[in-house]
Amino acid sequence: MQSMSDYYSAVQLRSDHWSTLRQSLDQLARDPEGRYAKSTRAKVVAMFNALETIERYWAFPGIQAFDHMRRQFETGHVEDVAFTVRRAARALVTGAYRRRHIPLDRDMDDKDENEDEAILSPDARALAKPYFEVMIVDDVNEHQERWLRQNLASMRRPDDAFTYAPVVVPTLQDALIGVLFNHNIQAIIVRPGLKMESKVDLDLLTRYLKLAGGIDAIKDMNPEDYGPELCRLIAKVRPELDAYLVTDRSVEEIAGLDLGICRRVFYNQEDFMELHLNILRGVQARNKTPFFTALKEYSKQPTGVFHAMPISRGKSITRSHWIQDMGAFYGPNIFMAETSATSGGLDSLLEPHGTIKEAQELAARAFGAKHTYFSTNGTSTCNKIVVQALVRPGDIVLVDRDCHKSHHYGMVLAGAQVSYLDSYPLNEYSMYGAVPLREIKHRLLQMKAEGKLDRVRMLLLTNCTFDGVVYNVERVMEECLAIKPDLVFLWDEAWFAFARFGPTYRQRTGMNAANNFRERLRTPEHAKAYAKQQEKLVDADMDKLLKTRLIPPPNARVRVYTTQSTHKTLTSLRQGSMIHVNDQDFKGEVEQAFHEAYMTHTSTSPNYQIIASLDVGRRQVELEGFEFVQRQVEAAMSMRRAIATHPLLQKYFKVLSAGDMIPAEYRESGVSSYYDAEQGWTDIWDCWEQDEFVLDATRITLAVGGTGWDGDTFKTKILMDKYGIQINKTSRNTVLFMTNIGTTRSSVAYLIEVLVEIAKELDELLDDASKMERMSFERRVKNLTQDYPPLPDFSRFHEAFLSPGSTNEGDIRTAFFLSYDESKCDYLELDGSIKRAMKEGRDVVSASFIIPYPPGFPILVPGQVVSEEILAFMRALDVNEIHGYRQDLGLRVFTPEALADLTTKTTAQAAK
Repeated sequence: MQSMSDYYSAVQLRSDHWSTLRQSLDQLARDPEGRYAKSTRAKVVAMFNALETIERYWAFPGIQAFDHMRRQFETGHVEDVAFTVRRAARALVTGAYRRRHIPLDRDMDDKDENEDEAILSPDARALAKPYFEVMIVDDVNEHQERWLRQNLASMRRPDDAFTYAPVVVPTLQDALIGVLFNHNIQAIIVRPGLKMESKVDLDLLTRYLKLAGGIDAIKDMNPEDYGPELCRLIAKVRPELDAYLVTDRSVEEIAGLDLGICRRVFYNQEDFMELHLNILRGVQARNKTPFFTALKEYSKQPTGVFHAMPISRGKSITRSHWIQDMGAFYGPNIFMAETSATSGGLDSLLEPHGTIKEAQELAARAFGAKHTYFSTNGTSTCNKIVVQALVRPGDIVLVDRDCHKSHHYGMVLAGAQVSYLDSYPLNEYSMYGAVPLREIKHRLLQMKAEGKLDRVRMLLLTNCTFDGVVYNVERVMEECLAIKPDLVFLWDEAWFAFARFGPTYRQRTGMNAANNFRERLRTPEHAKAYAKQQEKLVDADMDKLLKTRLIPPPNARVRVYTTQSTHKTLTSLRQGSMIHVNDQDFKGEVEQAFHEAYMTHTSTSPNYQIIASLDVGRRQVELEGFEFVQRQVEAAMSMRRAIATHPLLQKYFKVLSAGDMIPAEYRESGVSSYYDAEQGWTDIWDCWEQDEFVLDATRITLAVGGTGWDGDTFKTKILMDKYGIQINKTSRNTVLFMTNIGTTRSSVAYLIEVLVEIAKELDELLDDASKMERMSFERRVKNLTQDYPPLPDFSRFHEAFLSPGSTNEGDIRTAFFLSYDESKCDYLELDGSIKRAMKEGRDVVSASFIIPYPPGFPILVPGQVVSEEILAFMRALDVNEIHGYRQDLGLRVFTPEALADLTTKTTAQAAK
């Protein structure tokens, strides 16, 4: 039987324990006096004891029903309790309890016992009333609890849009555990009788309390402040929920308090109908999908189509004799909802004033932004919109060199002076990590010393990286603003949209950090800390500033933008993305330019289905994002543990841990792995709170060099062709498995089975291999695990593309468009003419972006000088694709004459 330490979350523990309890009781009912009856009874007792601690936080089956099951077992009614547990466990697995009453007594008829939620038609599931649970926090006895439940139940009406069930907990700590444990909870009623400390004493559950934070600080608080404080703490961990505070305190006393997520205060009264209506209205506010609803209504209207879309209403398909199969495949609704009209309840994406505008406002609320904009062209377009809106020609932008190519092209379009920042390299795995804060600070301080800080406009970083390295966002912004108080931040969160809805992950998102930072800058404590530090830093040199955690001035401007690929990590059709804005100067300085940039890059014929999916995806994460993200992390953690502890898989594979992907100097907590076979799971809250970089556990990077196959071969020939497993990214000797909110435990199990089968086949192959075959295998493994090429840093821009007085920032736009002139370009062969030219002392300057896949980012950009390190890396690359490099001609470079002419012009301009 697995121990508590084998589980990353209590939700997974609960599911498995109910399953084990059901199996054990069924076995005992079949053979009560059998050979294993004694051990089976002991297992049942253990399961009841383990579940007793956590069932109090769920409305179904409820702690009273659970206690009844245990009493049945203790009094020897094994067949009866086996039946009851079987029915309860099945309802939990299928979700049947969410749409109908589940009778648990054996003598009560349940005609739908065999009905499985999963096999219901989509229409039947869509018609069912959504179910949720309401947590009541009050220290009441059994009679009082029954009274509360009955009063809330009596308020229900047949025309209510939702149905809910209450769960009662007595203390502030129990409430925090409950909202972090029970994903069904959508509302909390905080009554004046709650106490502080829970009786729960279990490592797995007390782990949840750390997520809320501030527990120790409120132990000495006046009990009458527990209610408001609970609302504040819940806002920190699950800000999407609604809270209702019942209090006997006066209006004057409570008005000045921070009430967090509290939607309404009820003063010393028991108005259950008003409470019931407020609960439904609060959930309805999140359930609302203005554009999707309008699109559905539009599709039902009879119309005459006289605009430019023959496919609208499906007319061009239904009248066809040759493309009927398309209509059969997609169904009629997608065509009924296809239109280019912006009336009839619809709206214009370019100039939204109705349902799209409202949908974007709801998205801003959900993601913690001040403004949110939808995109139907993917995050590549979002990145270009933000850069064009904020960066003017000649502005200096600090850019993560291995960011997505859309940022590099955005710099070309904006005419920015680009200063590339180098991430720390992971040579062993042919990938980069992220840009250390010291590197960013050094670059800013260097520009300040050179008198160019006023030209620095933006810092652009990828968070999290494709491989899962996550920045300490608030710390980066804090120290950068201490050097340049009006610096703009663009966080590319293409792969991180889900992070908003996990308490641990949320703290490292751009919008959350911006909101926290804005609040902190306004406090007197911050002003005092800043003044005190300034006294200590008088005449401080570069070295001291780099070693000091700098504090920004209280008047620093918080200017943060994030771009998110909603379609990559949340529910949306492909290319559905969002731009989130939290910029104090947006209204006064940026809004008009942003609108123009948005118009520049956004289609005048956007896909309404994508917009509707963004609207629905927002609804989903506000109502069940916490649950889905929690299950995603659970699936990833289970995969990590399964691979790390399997003796056969350890021979050929290795799951890269935080210690493998983040150097020790960036892991202040000392945490190197999220799971240890001897100690179990590591509490990751501390490292996510303090470390410079952390690893997103939902991405599993698997080192496959031990198989003798490179990453691309393992992905294509083995996983995809042989087993149908699809993945996105590889490196020279790794493959990346990305879990998402749709990943199931069955999917994880299948992947483990496949890896075990591959390992077994390798064992058999080596057992039968000849001496020469074994030597060949060992040579391939050595080449992939030991003989790896070092990753090159950014070299430099050629002098012809440096602005006057510049040392490292280059004019990438000039270089990009100069390459359009064929007379100014040439091709040099990698192992021939390039080598000779460099040996002769000539600067070989790239005329195009050179992007090998993998790693998938530019190792050369237009205007960059080819270094010996870059040349060595290109020679060592063993990949199928190098975008920008022509195998038949070589590397496209600028001619010496073109560079000389441009250098002369640049020098002449500088002299003027």
